[in-house]
Amino acid sequence: MASKLSLSSTVKLNSGYELPLLGFGVYQTPKEQATEVCKEALKIGYRHIDSASAYRNQGPSAASIPALGIARSDIFFTTKVPVRQYPLGYDNTHKLVDIALSETGLDYLDLVLIHSPYGGPENRKGAWRALVEAVEAGKVRSIGVSNYGVHHLDELEAYIGELEAQRGGKGKGGVISVGQWEVHPWLARPDIVQWCRARNVAVEAYCPIVRGERLGEPKVVALAQKYGKTPAQVLLRWSLQRGLVPLVKSVTPSRIAENAGLFDFELTDAEVEDLATKDYSPCAWDPTVEPLEK
Repeated sequence: MASKLSLSSTVKLNSGYELPLLGFGVYQTPKEQATEVCKEALKIGYRHIDSASAYRNQGPSAASIPALGIARSDIFFTTKVPVRQYPLGYDNTHKLVDIALSETGLDYLDLVLIHSPYGGPENRKGAWRALVEAVEAGKVRSIGVSNYGVHHLDELEAYIGELEAQRGGKGKGGVISVGQWEVHPWLARPDIVQWCRARNVAVEAYCPIVRGERLGEPKVVALAQKYGKTPAQVLLRWSLQRGLVPLVKSVTPSRIAENAGLFDFELTDAEVEDLATKDYSPCAWDPTVEPLEK
């Protein structure tokens, strides 16, 4: 299967829509640069842009689509509802979806994620219900979560069942299509990945190259030399072959192109397994460990 992957490869979501397997992230991309940076990525062939309300660049990022004359239907655009700038909850989630549509100029959002589980049970549930209603209103196509621990995921699954009972049956509580986490060989998150696999939830991996902190690891360097690739490409290929959807980011054209150069080589199954560790070493924030009441 892995050898057949290409830059145009997708995975079918629980919502029925197709998610491109390589995403272009714009975290910390200055809004003044976001349009040109995303245009560069789209020219290379990326078709999946991962933004967020909290990044303050979703509008300029989306502006790259009409700037290049690419059909809206060819692009998968993600945003996230934040929990730091606004209290997470039902009303603000509705407002943030409308703000995202206004700022991006898009007539629908392909994916909206709850950015993290902060805010407590009632606010998390309210945010989810608002996203379900946004899907029903045609504003959003797919929904999901980011940075949830298994206990948060279990809570959400139970709440979806409650909504189905309240609102008229199967599907009326919404479906979890995507989850996004920091995932790499030093933070493989087997518990979360297993939970998602059992429910066909696509797992997106941010920080897939560990912010460059592990590029000198001997096993990574050895594989890079074996395949004539960079250590970053080896780590990204690892993500793809683990069935993840890696999110890459750069403002440098050469690096944007390099990060897409993953489809002319393949790690062996043994190499993929050997790279994975049992470490728990986040390089970013880790809301997954927060208690339910926080």
